[in-house]
Amino acid sequence: MSDTAAKQQATTDMLTDFEQVADINSLDVARYIEQHPDFFIDFPELTEKLKLPHQQKGSISLFELQSEQLRKKNRMLSHKLSQLIAIAKKNEEIYRIYADLNLQLITCRFFSEVQDKLEDIMLDRLRLSAVTLKSFSGAHALPEIQRKLFIEKRFKQEFFFFGRISSHEKQLLFADQSVESVALMLLGDRGELGILAIASHDPGHFNPDMDTLLITQLQQFLNVLLPNLAGY
Repeated sequence: MSDTAAKQQATTDMLTDFEQVADINSLDVARYIEQHPDFFIDFPELTEKLKLPHQQKGSISLFELQSEQLRKKNRMLSHKLSQLIAIAKKNEEIYRIYADLNLQLITCRFFSEVQDKLEDIMLDRLRLSAVTLKSFSGAHALPEIQRKLFIEKRFKQEFFFFGRISSHEKQLLFADQSVESVALMLLGDRGELGILAIASHDPGHFNPDMDTLLITQLQQFLNVLLPNLAGY
């Protein structure tokens, strides 16, 4: 008996066995095929006989369905890859902006210049809505009562806060500027230097789950820079 005839006979025997077992249903068949993924390799002639429903094309062969699924999967993977590349490029751009900001801050000799540099970079290049640097000392220091308000409410465990703040807090930090979400950071090894507050028009831009690598580096840089500036 030839191999082809043997396979055909085996197929016939298998189908006959299925028919003879009353309690076998379509789920049992599906489980069997799932547990034996090489089933259609052993019986390729069955793939030509199978017809599967398709929403747009009516009935199609198993091979056509598999080909279409592979094309969809490839398109999905290509789309995800494009998204990852776009995110990587955006992250690289943001990293370069922060690196440039740190370099520009080195040239500052006065506290007021730091505020100007932060505004230039963060408003123009990062497209943020507002940035303010509130010191805890000097002529323009944040009043003690407001300082305690922020520390007790926003910095109980961490030197950072990301998210939404109250209208009163917005007014204290940003006056009448547009603010939806904020990043707040205490400055100084013990939080004694001041607060850097950054705002966005986007309610979800600053959130508790965001990555803090770059903003932490900025905080550390300001911790070293600010005590040595005139006018602080």
